[in-house]
Amino acid sequence: MNGREKYVWGLLRLGMGWIFLWAFIDKLFGLGFETVAEKSWLAGGSPTFGFLKFAVKGPFAGFYQSLAGNVLTDWLFMLGLLFIGLALILGIGVKIAAFTGALMLLLMYTAAIPPAHNPFLDDHIIYAILMIFLAAVKSGRSLGFGNWWASTKLVQKFPIFE
Repeated sequence: MNGREKYVWGLLRLGMGWIFLWAFIDKLFGLGFETVAEKSWLAGGSPTFGFLKFAVKGPFAGFYQSLAGNVLTDWLFMLGLLFIGLALILGIGVKIAAFTGALMLLLMYTAAIPPAHNPFLDDHIIYAILMIFLAAVKSGRSLGFGNWWASTKLVQKFPIFE
């Protein structure tokens, strides 16, 4: 990979990281973009209730609706957004963050089948594919701390943490 390609992958990684981290911040504080202040997590609201209770559709709707507002679901969702976002932004743990993020995106896709704007493909699938590529090309090593992280004993012993 040449220098320009590394920067492109690094920028894409930073962009995806910001998408996840921003969702966490908005749901935590209720900044008014997707979550109003009264329904923020800090105000006692559930970051999963509205979507899982009212927006899911398709063959898995019953399953997802049963998870709406569950404390464990809320915590897993919010911690996922936070750690995936931070890992991608820092370039540390990109491989595991990318695979976890791809899984989260695929779950979001299955919660609303068929997608609203295209019966076969939507942004969740494209983002999930992008996440796999971010891991495959070791995008954390450009515009991030990935080179340093890859040299640690932890990553040397357990490459999944790269």
